[in-house]
Amino acid sequence: MVITKSRLVLGATAVTLSTIAVTSLGIHSRGQALFKESPKALVDDVWQIIYRNYVDGTFNQVDWQAVRKEYLGKSYSNQQEAYKSIREMLKKLEDPYTRFMDPEEFKNMQVDTSGELTGIGITISQDEKTKQLVVIAPIEDTPAFKAGILSKDVILSINGKSTKGMDTNQAVSLIRGEAGTQVNLTIQRNGQTKQFDIKRARIEIHPVRYSQKQTPAGNIGYIRLNQFSANAGKEMQNAIKDLEAKQVSAYILDLRGNPGGLLFSSVEIARMWMDRGTIVSTIDRQGEQEREEANGRALTNRPMVVLVDKGSASASEILSGALQDNKRATVVGTQTFGKGLVQSVRPLEDGSGLAVTIAKYHTPSGKDINKHGVDPDVKVDLTDAQRQDLWLNEREKLGTLADPQFARAVEILRQKTAVRDTATPVKN
Repeated sequence: MVITKSRLVLGATAVTLSTIAVTSLGIHSRGQALFKESPKALVDDVWQIIYRNYVDGTFNQVDWQAVRKEYLGKSYSNQQEAYKSIREMLKKLEDPYTRFMDPEEFKNMQVDTSGELTGIGITISQDEKTKQLVVIAPIEDTPAFKAGILSKDVILSINGKSTKGMDTNQAVSLIRGEAGTQVNLTIQRNGQTKQFDIKRARIEIHPVRYSQKQTPAGNIGYIRLNQFSANAGKEMQNAIKDLEAKQVSAYILDLRGNPGGLLFSSVEIARMWMDRGTIVSTIDRQGEQEREEANGRALTNRPMVVLVDKGSASASEILSGALQDNKRATVVGTQTFGKGLVQSVRPLEDGSGLAVTIAKYHTPSGKDINKHGVDPDVKVDLTDAQRQDLWLNEREKLGTLADPQFARAVEILRQKTAVRDTATPVKN
């Protein structure tokens, strides 16, 4: 997500099982005066927002004017009837990421600035082709992570209720609950069905962890970024400055399993690594581009490798794509998740909310990574068994030479540092 002017924009086309702090905007339209504070006003507000902002000017080949006539021609006796019509109306777009949230669902989506959430700690999306609910990634050290949930797991049922035809909002409502209570997930992974009983908890997220690693490539700074939250930039800045003061020779930035988060956070962090160049561009339905550029204030120019996998999504893909296209870093691992759409989240008059796809983003070289992802420069595959052992059963091996992707990154840095005598010191 990114807060730009009066909007909250999602960089990820996904839902995190948490809540997202949204500023009160006050949505108004010319037609609203006719239906002030009525259920019909809400239907019209949603129609107007889609009409003005949706990324596809053809509305995915839907006659959007006819849709307005159909749904404003109905009578609504209460808000629930309006909610039902809004969901029907949005379904016509066949875009799982443009979605309506009733007040409870919208409240469940909000995250306060303290970086805490209540839930099990997974980020989910709806597959555009199969319509199945898919795990983008579990958040590190959360109940879902510890239970063994993996990226690309398909959620077949929640507490025995089939997810067939279920959208992400309904899934969130079922998975969330009081801390200490349990939720049962039926997961499909590589054709096999698995059951997970996971206890919900109050979760405090620390987005950045870092350390020095003594390796064959020398003293390397290892930074693991778990999520692009509001405080990720500050924590990243502190990590780089501390490691620079300790005179590390190179860096490994680990974005594996990072489901994304705030778009502005990915831009902020990219500027810490890049002195110049484009970071990302967004394209709306008029074909207009907004570009985010480096600002000449990089904190280091030492050699670096970025680790990614299929759980690296959205803001992770923006950052890794920017560093790759600008030849600032070598990307190692596996193909990333492939989320390249931008959404704006709008609060509505009655406390409900609307997420609408307003643009797509491209990497600096113009690559559209939606549904494809970022291809690593150096591919290092792990089997599901290896990933589960590394991330769950033998966590002490993560970020060590016993971690195959980390070990390959070290070898690349050894080659780079062998031909580099000195590095530019940190800028103040």
